[in-house]
Amino acid sequence: MDVTEFEDLIDRLGEDVSRWPDDRRLSAEQLLSRSAEAQALLAQAQALRAALAAPPVRAPAGLADRIVAAATKRGTDATALTEGETARG
Repeated sequence: MDVTEFEDLIDRLGEDVSRWPDDRRLSAEQLLSRSAEAQALLAQAQALRAALAAPPVRAPAGLADRIVAAATKRGTDATALTEGETARG
């Protein structure tokens, strides 16, 4: 097994090598014992799985309201600035 085949198997069978069919698992374990690139691919797949399994991040209460208020104020400030430049112009 080479790294390309190993990556394909991770994509198809998942990052838990212990669940792979015996013939694939044994070849994968041999590759992992000698290939830093295969080890890195497996670590990336495991990290991705962990990230996807983590609970979703929730925005703090009132964040959307604060964003809208700030955007509205900024829009008002920009309008006032533009009107002031026009009056001077």
